[in-house]
Amino acid sequence: MTGLDRTDPDAAIADAAKRCSNWGRWGADDVRGTMNFLTPDKRRQGAALVRRGVSFSLSQSFDMNGPQKGWRRRNNPVHTMLDTGTDAAAGIQGFPHGLGGADDMITMPLQCSTQWDGLGHIFDHGMAYNGRPAGDVVTSLGDAVTGIETVAGVIAGRAVLLDVGRAIGDGELPDAFAITTEHLQATVERQGTSSAVGRGDIVLVRTGQLARARRDGWGDYAGGPAPGLSFATAGWLHHTEIAAIATDTWGFEVRPNEFDEAFQPLHQVAIPHIGLFLGEMWDLDALAADCAADETYEFWLTAAPLPITGAVGSPVNPIAVK
Repeated sequence: MTGLDRTDPDAAIADAAKRCSNWGRWGADDVRGTMNFLTPDKRRQGAALVRRGVSFSLSQSFDMNGPQKGWRRRNNPVHTMLDTGTDAAAGIQGFPHGLGGADDMITMPLQCSTQWDGLGHIFDHGMAYNGRPAGDVVTSLGDAVTGIETVAGVIAGRAVLLDVGRAIGDGELPDAFAITTEHLQATVERQGTSSAVGRGDIVLVRTGQLARARRDGWGDYAGGPAPGLSFATAGWLHHTEIAAIATDTWGFEVRPNEFDEAFQPLHQVAIPHIGLFLGEMWDLDALAADCAADETYEFWLTAAPLPITGAVGSPVNPIAVK
């Protein structure tokens, strides 16, 4: 964390927020932030990357066996059957001529598994993205301005995997490992030209923590120590003009955070100031193995959130196609 004072997160956040602000860049009414970089041309570029037609779901499972332990009142998904085959066999569903069926429902926090953070998820000193007072944006009725539904039809295009776990480590970075801009650049250089990062790209950063959790148990995977991006990457996230970034960890940035007393300071810059969409708990392992095998790290990605009106985040089942 060269050049940063561990004892003064307030000054570091204020400086990064000023340097990396996109407020007003797309007008006072903008609600899409960095998704403005993901243009039709970028989607055509991404679609042209499909060569073999092999596809990968980048989502973890949504079930009771997930990583949540109640931190911030987050629980694992609860799946409940409303109608079943046994109901049909008992003839208690009320349908005519032998018709039977099954229905179900799910109850869960929107941030409990593979998901996007929307622009209403994090504030800085009471301010939301694009300089709006947080209280004018998100109320008990939801996010009336930058709800996740505002980008439900746009998150599809060229994506790049930066497998930092393989490039820098032995496949799995240890908890508390801070991924710097230099680590990201070294990963691009090692992987080759197909992993060059630029405007409108969706960047996926694999640390290997999810692979470790699968092997050793969830432990504190949700809410605990983790490898992740250093606060010092704020400038890189801004000047590369990427559309979004996602990782295989619960919180995107390194945990514990790099200041003596701080909680998710990179979120505090990336979401309300850069207007950057963050993905968390993505399953990148199978995709990473394929990328390493064919030495191609760019692909078509579609990752539409559920258009939940006013939501500040959404579950997602991202699909990468090579």
